[in-house]
Amino acid sequence: MNALATIMLTCLLLSAAAGPADCKPGIDMVYVKGGCYRMGDTFGGGATEERPVHQVCVDDFYIGKYPVTQAQWQSVMNRNPSRFNDCGADCPVEQVLWKDATGFIGKLNRLTGRNYRLPTEAEWEYAACSGGKRQRYSGGNRAATVAWYAGNSGGRTHPVGMKAPNGLGIYDMSGNVWEWVKDWFAPHYYGMSPRNNPQGPASGSLHVMRGGSWLAAAWFARVTCRGRLPEDFKRIDHCGLRLAITRRPRTAIHVFIGLNGVAHNSWNDVDVAGTATLAGDGAPKQ
Repeated sequence: MNALATIMLTCLLLSAAAGPADCKPGIDMVYVKGGCYRMGDTFGGGATEERPVHQVCVDDFYIGKYPVTQAQWQSVMNRNPSRFNDCGADCPVEQVLWKDATGFIGKLNRLTGRNYRLPTEAEWEYAACSGGKRQRYSGGNRAATVAWYAGNSGGRTHPVGMKAPNGLGIYDMSGNVWEWVKDWFAPHYYGMSPRNNPQGPASGSLHVMRGGSWLAAAWFARVTCRGRLPEDFKRIDHCGLRLAITRRPRTAIHVFIGLNGVAHNSWNDVDVAGTATLAGDGAPKQ
């Protein structure tokens, strides 16, 4: 087996064992089972654009376990735009414009053959509140436990994964850096949002960002807080991104493997990015 085949086999085995994974740049994804939840400011005290609270349902998807790090950005783009580049490879990339984020994702998809994207605003909030639970911050109701914000950050970013995760095992969805999402921003969108898989307004002049940052007060780290900026706004040192992938329906494909002249039937399970993963003899993987 040549070196390329060995690398591809290793990636395939990793994908079979753990869901979406890459040999490069090593992005951990968390599976989020879809469901319905009450989206918006259920605690009170939020901004007007966080209301009305409304029922939203999202399909299954995958989301990054951590924000995109400086090392991951560097490995794809061959540069690091971050102000806090002395923070280390595991610190979140920042000074990222919305159009930078989409450019990074496009190049990452060409390199990996996957279909990474930004999460929708509804997906982001659902994942942040541990799958639709009523939580003020991502993982609980105490900001200091789960978030780096103005009150505890020391005026800078910190390596990802240092605070407690939320109930889905996802880190840093409150604080550290704001995270771009797919949606355009409209202040009254919640009053007209569809129930199933809302995608945001069809157009706009501002893009939504979520989660708060090291620079902002804990109020902005609430899971319902809706930040926004123009896509070409000046680079700021508290804005990054987190990746998502759509979970497509799994497709069972019957194949035959000849070993020493003997035919064996097996099934391949096509994962979210179209990579075939061995499911076992005789039956599709559940």
